[in-house]
Amino acid sequence: MKYSGIGGQAVMEGVMMRNGKNYAVAVRKPDHEIEVKVENNKASLFNEKWNRVPMVRGVLSFIDSLVLGMSTLMYSASFFEDEEESKAEQKKEQRKEKDPKKAERAEKAMMGGTLVFSIVLAVVIFMLLPYYLSQVFQHFVTDNANLVAVFEGVLRLVIFVAYIALISRMEDIQRVFMYHGAEHKCINCIEHGMDLTVENVRKCSKEHKRCGTSFMVFVVVISIIFYLFIRVDSHVLRVVIRLLLIPVIAGLSYELLRLAGRTENKLVQILSKPGLWMQRLTVREPDDEMIEVGIASVEAVFDWESFVEEVRATEKSTV
Repeated sequence: MKYSGIGGQAVMEGVMMRNGKNYAVAVRKPDHEIEVKVENNKASLFNEKWNRVPMVRGVLSFIDSLVLGMSTLMYSASFFEDEEESKAEQKKEQRKEKDPKKAERAEKAMMGGTLVFSIVLAVVIFMLLPYYLSQVFQHFVTDNANLVAVFEGVLRLVIFVAYIALISRMEDIQRVFMYHGAEHKCINCIEHGMDLTVENVRKCSKEHKRCGTSFMVFVVVISIIFYLFIRVDSHVLRVVIRLLLIPVIAGLSYELLRLAGRTENKLVQILSKPGLWMQRLTVREPDDEMIEVGIASVEAVFDWESFVEEVRATEKSTV
């Protein structure tokens, strides 16, 4: 399967597709029309220079994805505000007209605050909570540090799966997961050399090895392995080391995800299996209208016809 280089994310009633620094957000509005916005991610930390530096590129890409994901999610949500929120949005637009720079700074500050809060909450729930719960378990197995470390890792995995399973029961999240499926199926369609039509997309798999879900599974598994080797007596120092290792774990997880998307090596495919299994929770089958949104987002930033021709030419040359 040829690597396209595009990636995406599901948003509220829509799909965001990214190709390099350009990205497009396609949203199915309440009137059922598709709104498409194309932008250049000027604030991106990712560039050709850093793209050649293993590990570092993973951390920068992760930060970029968080910031862009939050921004596009807020954009898509703006189409579905209730009356009170709509009035607040109108006031915000009025402030923008009066002082655009001040309004932009306020918007960035709010988004930054939301992002920081989300990261802190994720660290507390998925990193610190399993650690402190494992310390309770340690009272029963005081002579086996390895068992305690494994227990911490298993707890982290259980909490992660339970969290995904819990939010997947929410109606709005279920629809986001369906758009997630539309995103994957569109990318799979062109990467397998098929024309990007609703009929072709519908036939394709809803799982994809470069999915953010797979990235998170790699993070959880790699953190279990890394934390097995932390051997210090101080609880504070253990927590500090865990926090300092987060960028390293994210960087390594990105490299594995990148490798999975570029090779059909059997070992890499085996390593990708847990992430693909987890996608059964985070990716759902989309309907045709959702697929149309996914196609609109791809077409806005990617010349899929030229790419598909390359795929077909490559397949012919290898026959």
